[in-house]
Amino acid sequence: MNILDKIIADKYKEVELKKSLIPIKQLENSVLFDRQTNSLAKALQNSDTGIIAEHKRRSPSKSVINQKVSVQDVADGYQNAGACGMSVLSDGKYFGGSLEDLLLARATVQMPLLRKEFIIDEYQLLEAKAHGADVILLIAAVLSRDEIKSLSQFAKSLSLDVLLEVHNQGELQKSIMPSLDMLGVNNRNLKTFEVSTDISKTLSTQIPDDFVKVSESGISSIEAIKDLKQYGYKGFLIGENFMKTENPGASAVEFIKDLKK
Repeated sequence: MNILDKIIADKYKEVELKKSLIPIKQLENSVLFDRQTNSLAKALQNSDTGIIAEHKRRSPSKSVINQKVSVQDVADGYQNAGACGMSVLSDGKYFGGSLEDLLLARATVQMPLLRKEFIIDEYQLLEAKAHGADVILLIAAVLSRDEIKSLSQFAKSLSLDVLLEVHNQGELQKSIMPSLDMLGVNNRNLKTFEVSTDISKTLSTQIPDDFVKVSESGISSIEAIKDLKQYGYKGFLIGENFMKTENPGASAVEFIKDLKK
């Protein structure tokens, strides 16, 4: 059993427990549930930088990344830097995140927020909406085509943008459908954890132009982004590069300033 299988097995248990504790009605009655969402896909299309900056405390591959900074400070820093959106890890066991992080980020900034989570159930989409998310992530590696279809359609019914993440050609081919807004290519090999932007380049020609192309993981240089832009990518998810510094917001300011030169 690889790390992804373990995470998903735990996620099924976690979601069942949450369902028993917090009824759907309670989520639907939350103050943020009727809030008008902010489209990340549109923000990326209208941007000349395309940065989606991430808040991530730790990960299975790199234990601790940054446990010291507050979500509010990071969110504020990213927004001031001119990021198109912010990705907020909400998985607790493996990434040290929470839905509370999403709530705190939402209370601090206006920009689109992505709930970065291992989504396997519609209940998690209701949670995302109730905690102020604008976008949800679906991971093709852990979902069937039918699951991607039903979850993405349900997300759209809640006015949430959908970012679908793929790691290879097979996942991409099974996933293309009208209920997606963005197609993200994860440059990290889930089996070896090695990172290379070559996979983004290889798959770029197979992603229809109807979708905003996003490259994820292992992007740490201006050169890598400029290179990927030539392949039609409009979005670049950057996590550890900012979070591993003492002040992620200030790092994002410098990075985006250099990117605009």
